[in-house]
Amino acid sequence: MLSISSEKIDSLFELLGTKEELYLPVDNKSGKADFAKWEKGVKLSSALKTVRSAKDFFFPKTENLVNYKMNGQTVEIEDPRKDLQDFVIFGVRACDAKGFDIIDEVYLKMTPVDSYYKNRRDHATVVTLACTDPAQTCFCSAYGLEAWNPAGDVTSWLAGGKFFFRANTPKGEKFIEKAKSLLTEENDSEVKKEEDSIKAKVEKLPFAHIDLSKWQGKDMMKIFNSKIWADLSQTCLGCGTCTYICPTCMCFDVRDFKSNGGIKQSRCWDSCMYSDFTQMAAANPRLTQKERFRQRFMHKLVYYPMAHNDVFSCVGCGRCLESCPIHMNVVKVIKAYNELPQDNAEGGAK
Repeated sequence: MLSISSEKIDSLFELLGTKEELYLPVDNKSGKADFAKWEKGVKLSSALKTVRSAKDFFFPKTENLVNYKMNGQTVEIEDPRKDLQDFVIFGVRACDAKGFDIIDEVYLKMTPVDSYYKNRRDHATVVTLACTDPAQTCFCSAYGLEAWNPAGDVTSWLAGGKFFFRANTPKGEKFIEKAKSLLTEENDSEVKKEEDSIKAKVEKLPFAHIDLSKWQGKDMMKIFNSKIWADLSQTCLGCGTCTYICPTCMCFDVRDFKSNGGIKQSRCWDSCMYSDFTQMAAANPRLTQKERFRQRFMHKLVYYPMAHNDVFSCVGCGRCLESCPIHMNVVKVIKAYNELPQDNAEGGAK
């Protein structure tokens, strides 16, 4: 396995960052971390995770899709996309890496393919980093993720004062080749020791073994009609914070704006927690916060798994546990339904 001393990691970033764009978690002014482009003097954050997930690299908050204007009787259409250069995202955690796979299922593997998303995915090399100290709010292991051995083009570990690297894909092999002049070959004993340490920590996390067995597609209507939605949604503010920090939320709105004598069509993130999310010309099928609240969690725990081979659309990153202003989150929803007597799980207005 290849490694580099943690004291020399800045040299590796400089080597990579001068060849192509490199992004890594960096401390912000509030003391938390965000992904930022590497430049000389930028230091890798020691924070466990960034405020927002790494999905921004492939599915940005706002994006110009197309420009068009009238030239006499002719509509002139301009594609605003520019040729992308290859880039590297360093320090992605297991939960965010799994989030990419979940969005891929919709934007890459369904028809039509989202060419804007695909363009960015094709040019990116994802370097994941094992979670040395998982937080009490983390529960990725409940979904089968391995915080000690995250997926990605390259997997890395910080162990024994060194960064270790393992290539998993052809992109990863190219990354290793570019970095090879600074890397040293050695055995993986430190990595195995680190993996065992992380496993032991994960095992002790409070939500590591949360029961998901009752959230099955065959019980969709039973869950849909459960009385938990009326109870839990009463305190929800509908602020949408949970959707904007989530690694797997992928809803958007498309708007047209007047610009330089023409029209600019853009898309931006949207939230199923907003009252106008489903507003149509004739009606709005989700008039109450209960219905909107239910939709969000039904999608994560029932609808998406039904459509995608029983894979949940939650990765256990814990961001919603940390950020919701009224402390509502997916764990509370799961536990509330699990704790209901199953012969009395349905109830309330539908």
